Amino acid sequence: MQFRKFVEDQVFSPTLIANALRTTKSEIAGTLGLGKDAFSRKTRIRARKTQTRLREMLEILNRVEAETGSPIGAYAWFRAEPLSGFGGMTPDQLVRGGRADHVHAYLDRVMAGGYA
Repeated sequence: MQFRKFVEDQVFSPTLIANALRTTKSEIAGTLGLGKDAFSRKTRIRARKTQTRLREMLEILNRVEAETGSPIGAYAWFRAEPLSGFGGMTPDQLVRGGRADHVHAYLDRVMAGGYA
């Protein structure tokens, strides 16, 4: 995934991301723990929290895309794969809780051939 494809007017575009993942902006907002109106106005789209969550999701999707075979597969993994060592929480739950760095650490361990 090239981040440039998802930038419009110097911010990550929920519309472009939703189209690439074949889903809706509402579903992405819910997945990231954002309110339904987070993508409704330019000021809300530009908000730090909104942009941070979109960036964190894209970074993680980018890292797992090669393993899952596609951006859509990576998104499915992000929403559904329980991670060992985190009480069965999924990556999206960790990102919602402000713990994207834990997902990256998990991926670092797995990609280095270690146990998660």
